Amino acid sequence: MATTGATARRRTWSNWAGTATASPADVVAPASVEELQRDVARAAAAGLRVKALGSGHSFTPIAVTDGLAIRPDRLRGIVSADPATGTATVLAGTPLHELGPALWEHGLAMPNLGDIDVQTLAGALATGTHGTGRRLGGLGTQVAGMQLVLADGTLYDCPADVVPAAAIGLGALGVVATVTLRCVPAFLLRARERSAGFDEVLRDPATFDRFTAAHDHAELYWFPHTRRLLTKRNDRADGPVRPLPGWRRRFDDEFLSNTVFGWTNQVCAARPSWIPRVNAVAARALGAREFTDRSYRVFATPRRVVFRETEYAVPRDAVPAVIGEIEDWLRRSGENVAFPIEVRVAAADDVWLSTAFGRDSGYVAVHQYAGCDHTRYFDAAESILRDAGGRPHWGKMHSLGADDLAALYPRFDDFRALRDRLDPGRTFTNPYLRRILGD
Repeated sequence: MATTGATARRRTWSNWAGTATASPADVVAPASVEELQRDVARAAAAGLRVKALGSGHSFTPIAVTDGLAIRPDRLRGIVSADPATGTATVLAGTPLHELGPALWEHGLAMPNLGDIDVQTLAGALATGTHGTGRRLGGLGTQVAGMQLVLADGTLYDCPADVVPAAAIGLGALGVVATVTLRCVPAFLLRARERSAGFDEVLRDPATFDRFTAAHDHAELYWFPHTRRLLTKRNDRADGPVRPLPGWRRRFDDEFLSNTVFGWTNQVCAARPSWIPRVNAVAARALGAREFTDRSYRVFATPRRVVFRETEYAVPRDAVPAVIGEIEDWLRRSGENVAFPIEVRVAAADDVWLSTAFGRDSGYVAVHQYAGCDHTRYFDAAESILRDAGGRPHWGKMHSLGADDLAALYPRFDDFRALRDRLDPGRTFTNPYLRRILGD
């Protein structure tokens, strides 16, 4: 199929975690929205399915296609920014690690971000990236406008009543061309990280509530088989900027958290019985640290050790009980897990497919090293999280189908009706979307 976009050389695609692969019929990298429109229209006219690839940081096959794969590499950058209104229109393929510095040059920032910044903006939105902060919503709540390319090549400017649906669109409505964000004035964050006892934070809903209420952005990592946590508390600061020294960042974030952590996971995969002792050491080895820097620099952390992940949003006050049940299952089952469990929070919102739709939420993210079988552990954790009313993160591994999900989201059928209107021929579907949305 002839295309106006630059055809990418690599035809076989896989995601970062190695949990999804695809062999599309064609791959293009359009350099403009107009080229994107032409590529989509020609593919649809030829009867091909169309998917945008993003950066591949979803653990699901949400971007898999045997038709036309669109690489967004050349659709990046800020189209316009207005500090007076706090809005910025951004090309969909802009990586978050480029967007932060670019917004800063305009005196702007995103009010909340996840802890990984390698995703494209469109990809992070499509899968419901949320970050942490009990008074803040996820990235979807920051969307003020969005343009989609539909199957016939039309550039569809989402009206106000469609934006809450398109903000977390799963790639099911069309290919995102641009996103208009509600930003805030650029700000600094003071980061404080330290070890804590399990009961200090997770003894009951009241202790967890105090922990999350006391900080703008609070999260924790529980090391299984221990009663220790690593807590992260990020709060807005007036300054001055006091970043981590370069050597400390390299030592903590690269050497300890990636290189050494990778080595220990390799060893523990071969010797699972060592895991409880290794975790006990790791839980105390990460020293306390404090620094102040630009917000986007504080939010993100490099992740180089490949893992698998499932994550569910549960009612916020259910978090301590859920963690306790997972701890009990690990004790009963004899399963040894080296990767910590991550816990974050978000405010209720009105984005149709947001995991925090209509309720204040706590997120429990369960990980397993890629060199270990995750099946038994994830099945048990997912059962516990589902029993607590959990909703699965759209970009993480889960077993739910359309009927399950329809019962969890009040606007689920509204979203499917909108999909029927915008993509009646299912140009943008794939097996994963058929599973979670139905035909």
